[in-house]
Amino acid sequence: MALDADVIVIGAGLAGLVATAELADAGRKVILLDQEPAASLGGQAHWSFGGLFLVDSPEQRRMRIHDSHELAWQDWLGTAGFDRPEDAWPRRWAEAYVDFAAGEKRSWLHGQGVRFFPVVGWAERGGLLASGPGNSVPRFHITWGTGPGLVEPFVRRVRAAVARGLVELRFRHRVTGLAASAGAVDTVTGEVLVPSTVARGEGSSREVAGSFELRAQAVIVTSGGIGGNHELVRKAWPARLGTPPEKLLSGVPAHVDGLMLGIAGAAGGHLINGDRMWHYTEGIENWDPIWAKHGIRILPGPSSLWLDARGKRLPVPLFPGFDTLGTLEHIMTTGHDHTWFVLTQKIIEKEFALSGSEQNPDLTGKSVRDVLRRALPGATAPVEAFKKHGADFVVADSLTELVRGMNAKTPEALIDEAELRREIEARDREMANPFGKDLQVTAIHGARRYLGDKLIRTATPHRLLDPKAGPLIAVRLNILTRKSLGGLETDLDSRVLRADGSVLDGLYAAGEAAGFGGGGVHGYRSLEGTFLGGCLFSGRAAGRAAAKATG
Repeated sequence: MALDADVIVIGAGLAGLVATAELADAGRKVILLDQEPAASLGGQAHWSFGGLFLVDSPEQRRMRIHDSHELAWQDWLGTAGFDRPEDAWPRRWAEAYVDFAAGEKRSWLHGQGVRFFPVVGWAERGGLLASGPGNSVPRFHITWGTGPGLVEPFVRRVRAAVARGLVELRFRHRVTGLAASAGAVDTVTGEVLVPSTVARGEGSSREVAGSFELRAQAVIVTSGGIGGNHELVRKAWPARLGTPPEKLLSGVPAHVDGLMLGIAGAAGGHLINGDRMWHYTEGIENWDPIWAKHGIRILPGPSSLWLDARGKRLPVPLFPGFDTLGTLEHIMTTGHDHTWFVLTQKIIEKEFALSGSEQNPDLTGKSVRDVLRRALPGATAPVEAFKKHGADFVVADSLTELVRGMNAKTPEALIDEAELRREIEARDREMANPFGKDLQVTAIHGARRYLGDKLIRTATPHRLLDPKAGPLIAVRLNILTRKSLGGLETDLDSRVLRADGSVLDGLYAAGEAAGFGGGGVHGYRSLEGTFLGGCLFSGRAAGRAAAKATG
């Protein structure tokens, strides 16, 4: 039978674009399939904040951050918590990825025109021991142009390959099966969906207009995870995290449905670590949604008071921005799905950033003037819009009024004003000195020792009940689905493996479909900035390996 291409790539997100670009550069003919319309080219990466994990970068050194490969590897191991036999390949991928992040990653991207915001962010700070989870130093590098700015070089490379006749883009092609001949996966079958003119991220029709069958020497799966499919999320929810939340917000569009993972598994691919997942605990309902149950994550500074549904402070070290998985585990023991931030106008102005390209028009639009306005009094326009319109926000001039508003947001009045006042006043007393026994206050002072946090991410320490810092603000926080940390097990060439460890010839996987490499490069936790980076690294590996195999 004649071949339709050298390689078929399934999924036109970042990993698929990178793999396709690498294949085309090697002279291979590629068909790139995606079930969504052309408007969604770039997938989830388009919506991202564009954060990338880099080690010992020029941006870090300019900010007086002392980082090293050894420290990053220590942090990765302490965060991942690899503890299963099937972590053998994920651990090898982790070693290779840290080498990449400390080595050619930045120069490779810089050569394609990618630039970075000069202030490095400090995500997932951990807060336990040096050998425990979290980043010891700031490593979160924001792409100038956010997600669209990172996607653009690879879209440009792919479209140039289309013009050269090496790449064919086929949108509205939903894969339903993989088949093999002579022991190697070489056939892709599926449905052609009716054309759709919906905007990027909006739900598109699943009406079928026809079918297709394509053959190639190799197939690369870059179809993403399960975050938009709440049924699969709940099915994969691990017992260690308790009962799945009744209410979930979606941090990704509905087309992130995980169905391709089942298809690849049915073809013989080994799926591992499906119970490892990365969902955020600081989700708020988007007042202007693009997809169903659209949630936005708050990227918080360290100063907001974090309370459970009944108004009790979360335990140490579950402070804002410190330990996502630890916080999720704790929340699911409380009997409620939501928590609260209590803060002041002074805090929201400096410490609230919203994840996503559409929530950061200044960075996404590469406007130096607009970015500089962040230093002026007042929160950013997107944050103020959420404060005004968001269903999860309460703004009040007094604690009495604030508690009344918080209780009005839930079916049952769970917050006791007197108890919350005692909690706030106790912490406020700790603000009188640059030292004390409240570890969150200590963490706030520690954060301000880092120049980047002091300049733009951490408010000057103050009492929450200080009228001059007001008004008071409460934000109801929801669980927000985001990433699958498990996926198809792969070797370092992104070749999909069978359950017995042998290579499933002809089939490759990259990006979230491969757990960002190996079937779970992050282990149980992410150091942040490693999802986009994992798509880049594994997509590049898959493209280069498939190009070599089909040469």
